[in-house]
Amino acid sequence: MFKRTMIAASLAVAALASAQSMAAVVGGGATLPQGLYTTPGVLGAGFDTYTGVGSGKGKSAFLFNRAADINKPAGVTVDFAGSDSILSDAEINTYNLDHNSAGNDVANKWGPLIQVPSAATSVTIPYNLKLANGTAVNDLNLTSAQLCGIFSGSISNWNQIDASYPNKAIKVFYRSGSSGTSEIFTRHLNSQCPTQFGVSSTFTTAQVGAEPATFQGVALSGDIVTSVYGTEDAIGYVGPEDVDATNNAKVARVNNLLPTVGNVQTALANAAPPATAAARAIPQNWAPVLANPATGYSIVAYTNLIFGQCYKDAADGTAVVAFLNRHYGATTNNDAAIIAQKLIPLSPAWKNAVRLQFANQSGALGVNNLSVCNTQGRPA
Repeated sequence: MFKRTMIAASLAVAALASAQSMAAVVGGGATLPQGLYTTPGVLGAGFDTYTGVGSGKGKSAFLFNRAADINKPAGVTVDFAGSDSILSDAEINTYNLDHNSAGNDVANKWGPLIQVPSAATSVTIPYNLKLANGTAVNDLNLTSAQLCGIFSGSISNWNQIDASYPNKAIKVFYRSGSSGTSEIFTRHLNSQCPTQFGVSSTFTTAQVGAEPATFQGVALSGDIVTSVYGTEDAIGYVGPEDVDATNNAKVARVNNLLPTVGNVQTALANAAPPATAAARAIPQNWAPVLANPATGYSIVAYTNLIFGQCYKDAADGTAVVAFLNRHYGATTNNDAAIIAQKLIPLSPAWKNAVRLQFANQSGALGVNNLSVCNTQGRPA
């Protein structure tokens, strides 16, 4: 009995030591920017390897400090998250009640959270369609109304899109879990057909009514691409990381436009960072909502990062500040890596705003500002 107890204790100590030996700044979440955050040098010194599990799990891992949600060992503090899904008012209010209010005990007083855009992105529409004679369709062009019909199931056959297309059922692939890509996509659909779609990071929650038998859920972005391109008469939605967004034979035009860099930048041109001190103090204001841009490609957004303002481990705060200075740098930054991953760097105005507000440790919003954080912060 004594021997078994000693073994169990040894295993517990080993597990704790393993957890404590991990790199200081731990995070994960959205799969859309996973390639960016796993590019050597992007996160920088002091960061653990980013884990792509989907935006929903990334947010829950950070908000509740639940390491298992990003596949990390028990006892590890989750220091940040990547998310294409915007933090809701309810999520922020719950976090503040539990971890950023005067009534919290010392252990649970984590301080304010920070939500900032990391890069611009789009949702593309990959498809696989052949005419009756076997010729591949290479110029699919869909309106937002047609996207509503296809992804709600009210348009079920390809010949309802174009009489020259085959009389075959449209096979729809969607993300089965909580996904920021789903949230971006359903936000646009909701802006066009609110009776058919709400807004949710879970596709089946956003969709009004049950999905047809020709719909199939898959886990990750890469699964969407593999499934669509491997299945005739199929269509799906995915970020730009796994497709050629400039190739109309691989992704559909939406309202006549491909999700090229120029078309996405045009759509985002009027999104500006918060301009006043009061506005900058509200995390929601750092994640602009672009359900249906007036110009440019129709389905665009930012992929975001969620940090704490306060870290009890000073090394964590130092590493986060170093990342913010580099990622949002005016001249030296991660732009080349962002472009290599088919994402779009932020404008100079956005970079300057994020860097000056959150990497400035003497500023009211600065990471580990002593007057704000004092003894509070995310657990060491």
